[in-house]
Formats: sequence, structure tokens, C-alpha cells
Amino acid sequence: MRTNRMRLTALIFSLLAWGCVPITAQWQAVPDPNVPRDAKGKVRGDAPTPRTADGKPDFSGLWMRANSGPPPGSRGGRGGARAGANPGGGRGGIPVEITIPPFPFDPNGPPVATFFEAGANMEGGLPYTPWAKDIRDKRFKDLQARDNPDANCLPMGFLQFHQQPQPRRMMNVANPRMILIEYEANNGLRHIYMDGRKLPPQGEPTPFWYGYSVGHWDGDTLVVETNNLRGAEDSKFDGWLDVNGSPYSEQARFIEKFRRPAYDHLQIDFTVDDPKAYTKPWTVRIDQRLVVDQDLIEFICNENQTFRQHVK
Repeated sequence: MRTNRMRLTALIFSLLAWGCVPITAQWQAVPDPNVPRDAKGKVRGDAPTPRTADGKPDFSGLWMRANSGPPPGSRGGRGGARAGANPGGGRGGIPVEITIPPFPFDPNGPPVATFFEAGANMEGGLPYTPWAKDIRDKRFKDLQARDNPDANCLPMGFLQFHQQPQPRRMMNVANPRMILIEYEANNGLRHIYMDGRKLPPQGEPTPFWYGYSVGHWDGDTLVVETNNLRGAEDSKFDGWLDVNGSPYSEQARFIEKFRRPAYDHLQIDFTVDDPKAYTKPWTVRIDQRLVVDQDLIEFICNENQTFRQHVK
């Protein structure tokens, strides 16, 4: 069983990674004259954080998952970023694995999320309720994560989306009324309403794959709250937080705190408040790195979906 699970895990990761590896010169790199660069043309990551007309940090740009720790030897570390996360280069060219120096690790911050297991760096792991633990065990131990929505060309949960190898673009639309996040993976599109509306009561709007998100500013931090999500009650593909199947329910409320501590660094503290699935709210940290001079690539998952052919 262990061998089969390891093989399946490797298969899932290879399928996910395949979607993010571009064909050579698929898109022409178009240099952005507004990006601060050094004498060698590399992005100046220490440049001031750009701001919108109203003085707020501007999160616009193409972002790839990155690494901020934990330190070597700690529990459940994350691997280096894939080719394309290099802030001074693009995603074109021969697909290769490269290691990029991580962002500074903050020992006072929340545990760093990992791609396969959200709570791998959390002492004692995630605080599952019996209901959630049963679902997670079924997904991971019995089904070996083959119902993961990404492997079945369905929208992922936000935590998995934030760490997916494929990039995502944040855009201010009619600022300050809306922010969009466009995920290359599964052509995901998320709306964050910034017009002062309140989060609607749970169950009032129709539950969506991406839920209902409203945002507000707390100083230079963008605080986004999301509810009315399709939970694990809806189908076997719903309510997945990570690759291994940590669930969330229809009672879930997500709180994301976005910061841009440096020009090339986006930091997200992700809180899950879901009394049906977890005994207490918990928070993990996600880091992303700016990619310049590049665009999203059209990715239609079903076009090349072969996962079910390999899993019995």
C-alpha cells in the first residue's frame, strides 16, 4: 500500500508539474519598462513596494509559489521553486529544475504551508474533528488522493491554488472596487469585492467553487474573507485544502492577509475557521515570488487529461 501511495503521489505531482512546464518560446517575453532592475537587468527585489493611486500597496503582477523556510532540519520543509520562479527570468526555454534562494524565514510567523500537506510544519498537524479526520483518511489512505480535484480537472481549494506550480495573476479592476486573481491552473478566476459590501450570511448566496470574497484594508495589509464555499458535503471532489485531502465543510470561512514586504515578494497568511472540520481556527503562511516580462499561458485541463487512465 505504501509503495502504491508513493507512486500515485509522484504521478499526481508529475501531472501537476507538467501543466506548468511551457514549450520553448511559446510566448515571447515582453520586457516591462516599469520594473526596477540592476545594471545586469535583474529585478531589484529590494525596490520600494509599488502603490496604487490611492496609496495602497499594488499587488498587480504575475506570481509563482516560493519558499521562506522552514530552516533545514525542521519538520516538513518545502522544496525549491521550479524553473520560472526566477524573478530575473521567464518560463520559456528548456524545462529544468532550479533552486532559488528562499525568502527570509520568520520564526515568529505562522507555520509555513507545504504543497502536499497543509499542516506538515504545524506541531501535531492539523486539528481535525472526527468528521474531517474520517474524510481525510478515506481520501489519503483508502483512495490514495485520486479524487483530488486538480487531478480530475476541477477547481482546487484556495490553499492548493496558492501553491500550485502554475502561476497566478493579481489585477486591480476599477480600483478600488474589485481585485481579480486569475489562476493559470484550471483557468480559475476569482473575484474579491472591495466596494465596502459585507460578507453575506452563510447559505444566503449559492455556494460556489471559489466562494464569495470581500476585502478591506488594514493599513498596508489586504484582508480577504471568503465563505459560501462548496464543502466536502457536496461531492467527493469538493472541499480539498491540499493534495493529500485535508477537507473543509460548507461552514468554512477563510481569512487571507496579503502583504507585499518587498518588490518581488507576496506573503499570504491563510486562516481556516471551520468548526465542523477543525477543533480550532488555524493559520499557515504562503510565499510567492514575482515573475516579470511574462504572461499566463492558456491551460485547458481536460484537453490533456490522462490521469484516470493511469489510476485503477
